[in-house]
Amino acid sequence: MKKLLLAVALLFFSPVAASAQGVVSSADPRASAAGQEILRKGGSAADAAMAMMLALTVVEPQSSGIGGGGLFVYNDGKTGMVSTVDGRETAPMAATPQRFVGPDGKALPFIKAFPGGKSVGVPGNIRLMAMAHARWGKLPWKDLFAPAIRLAEEGFVVNDRLNGSIAMVSPLWKDFPAAAALYLPGGKPLPVGTTFKNPELAALLKKLADQGPEAFYSGANAQAIVDAATGSSVAPSDMTLADLAAYRAKERPPVCGTYRTYKICGMGPPSSGATTVLGILGMLERFDMKKLGKDSPVAWHLIGEAMELAYADREKYLGDGDFIDVPVAGLIDRAYLKSRSKLISPTRTLAKYEAGTPPGAPQRTAAVQNEVPGTTHFVAIDSDGNIVSMTSTVEGPFGSQLLANGFVLNNELTDFTLAPERDGKPVANRVEPGKRPLSSMSPTIVYDAKSGKPVFVVGAAGGKTIIMQVTKAIIARLDWGMEPRDALGLGLIYFNQDGLILEQGTELEKFKAPLEKLGAKVTIAKLGLKANAAAWENGKWVGAADPRSPGVALEQ
Repeated sequence: MKKLLLAVALLFFSPVAASAQGVVSSADPRASAAGQEILRKGGSAADAAMAMMLALTVVEPQSSGIGGGGLFVYNDGKTGMVSTVDGRETAPMAATPQRFVGPDGKALPFIKAFPGGKSVGVPGNIRLMAMAHARWGKLPWKDLFAPAIRLAEEGFVVNDRLNGSIAMVSPLWKDFPAAAALYLPGGKPLPVGTTFKNPELAALLKKLADQGPEAFYSGANAQAIVDAATGSSVAPSDMTLADLAAYRAKERPPVCGTYRTYKICGMGPPSSGATTVLGILGMLERFDMKKLGKDSPVAWHLIGEAMELAYADREKYLGDGDFIDVPVAGLIDRAYLKSRSKLISPTRTLAKYEAGTPPGAPQRTAAVQNEVPGTTHFVAIDSDGNIVSMTSTVEGPFGSQLLANGFVLNNELTDFTLAPERDGKPVANRVEPGKRPLSSMSPTIVYDAKSGKPVFVVGAAGGKTIIMQVTKAIIARLDWGMEPRDALGLGLIYFNQDGLILEQGTELEKFKAPLEKLGAKVTIAKLGLKANAAAWENGKWVGAADPRSPGVALEQ
C-alpha cells in the first residue's frame, strides 16, 4: 500500500519554479517573526517551521509545543516531491486498552480522563524536528532555537488568548502546582499586557540547542517528563525512560487525491485529515459549487451532507496504520466516492449517516473518538519553493495540565477512543502499547494539475473541526475564488449528534431556516477555530492568518 501511494504521488507532481520570496504564517505574531527571522538568515522552509514550533512552545503554551507532537507535510521546490513526517505521540509500552475505563467497566467521562499523567503520550515534536532538519535544513541546528530562547528568557507580552486559556482551565490547577506557580501568580491568571518570562524553559531550550535531540529524550529532561507524569497526584502515568528513549518520528507516504483540476496532498494515518478532506471533496465534485456560490443555502446543505457521510467513514475505519488495516486507497477511491455522492440530494437531508464499504475495507466496529478544540498550525515557504505545512498540538488547552522544565505535557492519549470495545468488539482507535492516537490534524498542500505547481497551503486548529476548516477553505479558494484570508475567515458548518451547527457571529447564521426547510436540525453556536494558509497569486506567495486569531503572515 505504501509503495502504491508513493508511486501515485510521484505521478502527480513535477518540479516547480522557485517563488519570488519566502513567507510564513502562524497563529501568533511572535512565532511568525521567528520564522521570518530564520528565512532572512538564509534558512529553509523546514528551518523556519521548526523555529516557529519552538517559539509557539513559549508564546502559545496552551495549544502546542515540545511537550506534544505534530504532523509535517513538505514540498521539495526542486523536485516537486511531497514528503510527510509523523511526529504523533505514542502510548507508553505499559498502556492497555482499559486505560480510560473506570471501576464500573465504563469509559471515563472526558473531564476525568484528560487531566493528569495517564493522558500524557510520549512527545514527538523534537524527534520530528530532528528528522526535518536532517533532511531539509540549511542553518545549524542551534540557530533554530535562538528566537524561542529569546522569548522565554527576555519575556513576551501576554495576550487575550493566553489569559483566557489560563482563566478557563485554572480551576483544575489546585491539583497541578507547577502550572499554577508559572501561569497563576498570586492565584490570578497572567494579566493581559504584562511581560511573562519562562527561565526554566529558556534553560532547557539552550541545552537542546547545544546538545541536540538526545538531550530531550534521555538524561535529566527525560527524567523530568517521567517524574511529572508518574508523580502526578491525578491519574499517575506508567511512562518510563525507556518509552522516551525508544520514540521515533516516522516518514509516511503522503495521501494524495484530486478535486476538479487540482491535486491535494496531506497526511495519512494516524491522521484522518487527508482521507476525510478528500472524501468530502470527492462527494461534492459532481455538484457545480462555483455556480451555487457561497451565498447559496444549497451549497452549504451539500457540504453538510458530504461532511456527515465522510465523518461516518472516519469513525469506522481510521486509526494508527501500524496497528490496524486502514483502507486508505478505498476511502479516496473515485468510484467509491461517486457511489457515496449518490446518497446526497440537493433538495432533502438524509435521515441518517452511516459508514460505507470502501474497496479493501476490513470488518470494523464504528466508534466515536474524543477530540477537543486546541492545537496550532503554521506555514513556511522559502525562496527556493520549498513548502512546509505543519500542525502541532498538546491536545486540549494546557494539555494534561502537567509541566516539565517549563513546558506543557500533552493529553494526546485521550484522542484514543476511551471505550476499547463496542458491542463486544474491539474498536480501531483503542489504546494499545506504543500506538499513536487518531488525529484530525490536516496539514495540506494543493497543486494545480496542469502545471504541477503548488497553489494553496492550508491547515487549522480546533479538534475534529480541523478537517472541516481545511475543506471549507479549499472550497472557498478553489470554487469561489476567495482571497486566502477571506477563505479562512468564512463561517464554518459543522455537526454534532443532534444535527448541523452553524458558526455563531458569521454569515452562515442566515442559512438556519433554509437548511431546516431541507430537513436538517440546525443550531447556531460558537466554534473554537483558527487556521493559517498561503496562496500563489500573481507570481508570488501571499500568506494569510485566520481573522479569528491574533496570527499574522509575514514575508521574508
